[in-house]
Amino acid sequence: MTKPIKSVLWLDDPQAPSPELPNILISKGLLLSTGPCSDKGMEMLRENRFDVVFIQLTPDLEHKSLLRQISDLEMSVPVIAIARDPSVTEAVSVMQAGAVAYIEPPLTANSITSALDKAAVARESVSGQAGLHHYHASGTKRGYAKIIGKSKAISHVFTLIKKLCDTDTTVLIQGESGTGKELIAQALHYEGERRKGPFVSVNCGAIPEELLESELFGHEKGAFTHAIRTRIGRFELAHGGTVFLDEIAEMSPMLQVKILRVLQDHQFERIGSTKTITSDFRVIAATNRELEQEVKKGNFREDLYYRLNVVMIKAPPLRDRISDIPLLLETFIEKFNRSRKKSISEIGSDIMPYMLKYSWPGNVRELENTAERMVILASGRRLTVEDLPSRLLESEPVKSGEIQEIPAEGFYMSEVVAEFEKKIIIQALDQTNCVKNRAAKLLHVNRTTLLEKMKRHNLVAPPGKV
Repeated sequence: MTKPIKSVLWLDDPQAPSPELPNILISKGLLLSTGPCSDKGMEMLRENRFDVVFIQLTPDLEHKSLLRQISDLEMSVPVIAIARDPSVTEAVSVMQAGAVAYIEPPLTANSITSALDKAAVARESVSGQAGLHHYHASGTKRGYAKIIGKSKAISHVFTLIKKLCDTDTTVLIQGESGTGKELIAQALHYEGERRKGPFVSVNCGAIPEELLESELFGHEKGAFTHAIRTRIGRFELAHGGTVFLDEIAEMSPMLQVKILRVLQDHQFERIGSTKTITSDFRVIAATNRELEQEVKKGNFREDLYYRLNVVMIKAPPLRDRISDIPLLLETFIEKFNRSRKKSISEIGSDIMPYMLKYSWPGNVRELENTAERMVILASGRRLTVEDLPSRLLESEPVKSGEIQEIPAEGFYMSEVVAEFEKKIIIQALDQTNCVKNRAAKLLHVNRTTLLEKMKRHNLVAPPGKV
């Protein structure tokens, strides 16, 4: 199913504004933001997600440069260009530069609708997990695009990424398995100045200890029994880019000493060589353990811990960002609709209460796997409770007003209260077959209050239900 256009950015010419477009877009019920065709407008695009961008081209505007800037944001938001009295050469040039549609005044509802349809198709043709993405040569999705969520917990992560991406500061990412630590590392790399360099990932827990040193530093031919050729290590390959050391807590004490030296001066030797190699790279490390506790236990070097932990980013578990579950579920269903050639177009209202009450010990990865299972096993176009795995159906709901455990870093009380309110409204609507009068009585609020709260939480009951 093609995801509808909802949010639009209109980059207009401040010297000669065009009122027709905003009027038409607003009449279509689209969420419209406006800005100038300048650095300020580009900043709006960097800081927010839009489904499509309209650009007013002017004679003094270098459209190729502008489209290139948008492309460099690694968001692949489709662009619709508007110009007065364009030449054929100019129209072709703009399309070649990356615009998905080109229209000229007078703007009409039909021409705008046609352009938006093209943009929607363009978004769908290259969309991955959350909207549009560019791809690295290796096939890795880039930048913020793969991190999905709007909760305060994940928004805090976005804020840290923005502050750190253009620095060479060593970053330690800490979080449970399945929380997306590598996605954060990718965002730090691809949103920063090193994005044109390689992103080299090493899972320190997946490579046997006897091979990990060779993977990291490389070896010379004949350095050991099976060294039949010279091998370039990951630190050397990452020159000009980023090395991501995943599950660094699994590294042996011997290798920890060598890593400490690399972090200090970016110099090392291949195994079997005395030649010192210098490489320019940034280091980002990740772990699912509490490294400070590992240091106290003697399992991890204290000096290496402080060298890695210049800045820490905590990847929040899914239970601390439950307001993101509906968006994540919708995104994963779209993804598996494409890969599994299914056409799920509706999520039953009875599903979400089970999703929200489950603790998700496997975090976002578990939710993604659950969505894939549901899409595969669904018999129609609508997901129902019957498509849920038994562990979700059998999970005990959190009692009214009860928090199972307050995380060490705390949480935003307003978000928890809002999420609980949303849950009980969903439950009341579910129990009353979405009859709003009955749901309001069940919650001991008047109908107007219920409607206001439903609007605030973006809850829409089926039409015809009073």
